[in-house]
Amino acid sequence: MADLNGKITLITAAAQGIGRASVEAFARAGAKVIATDINAEKLKDLDGLANVTTRVLNVLSADEVNKAVAEIGRIDILFNCAGVVHSGNVLDMPDKDLEFAFDLNVWAQVRAIKAVLPQMLERRDGAIINMSTVASSVTAVPNRAAYSISKAAVIGLTKSMAADYT
Repeated sequence: MADLNGKITLITAAAQGIGRASVEAFARAGAKVIATDINAEKLKDLDGLANVTTRVLNVLSADEVNKAVAEIGRIDILFNCAGVVHSGNVLDMPDKDLEFAFDLNVWAQVRAIKAVLPQMLERRDGAIINMSTVASSVTAVPNRAAYSISKAAVIGLTKSMAADYT
């Protein structure tokens, strides 16, 4: 990973899985990581890691996201890692599963971007990483309709932002 010395990096869903591995990698590269997650207990596992502070954050709440960004101040890198995987194909997928997948996999990223992007544009500096999956673009995974559909929207969001802001 590149030298990220001193770069303030906000990572969502940071308590486990890809989020946690990303926290560790960014911290090793010198970033000052703000590791966020809705699960306070799992966040405690990150206590004591060099260059890492933790914060409970519900990315489903625009108010919480906006408050967190205002309190943190400068953010150089936003890593949108929060997501959910539901089982089911399009015929047996309840509407509520698709709605929740969109809320967490897409809208949570949009909320965080809307909170952080203005300061990055003002500084003319910053990076946003949006987590998606090959299951939405390269290949299909059986019984993951809500996940694949919502993560395909993340790819569209990311491409749209690249066209608008680079």
